Amino acid sequence: MATIIGVRFKNAGKLYYFDPGEFWPVPGNYVIVETARGMEYGQVITGVREVSDDLITPPLKTILRIADERDAKHAEENEAFEKEAHQICLRKIEEHKLDMKLVGVEQTFDNAKLLFYFTANGRVDFRSLVKDLASVFRTRIELRQIGVRDEAKMLGGLGPCGRPLCCGSFLGDFQPVSIKMAKEQNLSLNPTKISGVCGRLMCCLKFEEDNYEQTRKNMPKLGKEVETADGYGVVIDLNVLKETVTVRVRKGDSSELKTYPVAEVRWFKPPQPIAPKPRVQDTMKPVKVPTQIDDRDAEVLPELVVDETIEDEPDSAEEPVIESDLPDAVLPDEEEAVYDVEPLTEELPDEKPFSSWQQAVEEALKSVGKPQA
Repeated sequence: MATIIGVRFKNAGKLYYFDPGEFWPVPGNYVIVETARGMEYGQVITGVREVSDDLITPPLKTILRIADERDAKHAEENEAFEKEAHQICLRKIEEHKLDMKLVGVEQTFDNAKLLFYFTANGRVDFRSLVKDLASVFRTRIELRQIGVRDEAKMLGGLGPCGRPLCCGSFLGDFQPVSIKMAKEQNLSLNPTKISGVCGRLMCCLKFEEDNYEQTRKNMPKLGKEVETADGYGVVIDLNVLKETVTVRVRKGDSSELKTYPVAEVRWFKPPQPIAPKPRVQDTMKPVKVPTQIDDRDAEVLPELVVDETIEDEPDSAEEPVIESDLPDAVLPDEEEAVYDVEPLTEELPDEKPFSSWQQAVEEALKSVGKPQA
């Protein structure tokens, strides 16, 4: 277990975790911490607590100290300086005639770095602008290009609902939003009605998506035939928030529309198709006729005996002898012989005598090998 506190540096910004060390700050206090950008002045959002080691990325940096009045005054001075730097940067952008829009300026608490955030349609060569700004502010300059969502988060404003933007008031991270969410919630697909001030899909479409998906699983689909207290009908509309369905109920030659709660409607799901069992021929691997068969490993096919070994003439170059009990039996070539049924095999020890069928095979092969009188 690790002891952590949650610190936020911007309004509705991302929450970062630090090791409280020997301090015990409470939510609402301001602390000075060391980050990758340098010393920062942030507010404690979550108090000291213990979490599992799997939920954090070690090692955690320790807070330097709890901020006092002098630190708060220095943070206010930095905010005033950021506004002045914003106006100076705007004039420099006009002088260099760069196609970019300055969004915000941020200075680290120790005044070691000055960051400028901007948006642009493409890549911008701002090397000359950086040199000019460095000569004016005499500090390290960094320019970062951000997206339209981050721009709306930094600038703030009012959304189509009339309330402050979610991203600028409480959203820490942006969640992926798709047009499918608007379809699931039966919203108009007009881009002007489902887009925010940033021009992208509204973040609030994600808020109720999980509830819609879970509720729809317990409701019949549109066009499904259901059973109601008034008879059978077809579902023509769903209200996910109220969990009601509108059914077109058949009444003789006519029909009428009625709305029912989901709990009062019954519908039948189609049975899942059962996959047919594979046939034996489909599961068997093709078996080729062996090139040499020992007496103890002789293979017998259904109603067909195949043996290619002749004991009387082991060095004979003649074609193998094939005996068949079937009339006019036709066998394929040796390499192309494939049977649908796996041949049965039987292994006998050397000391045991041949069985009756093996004796019949042996006598038949010997009689074929003898010259005719």
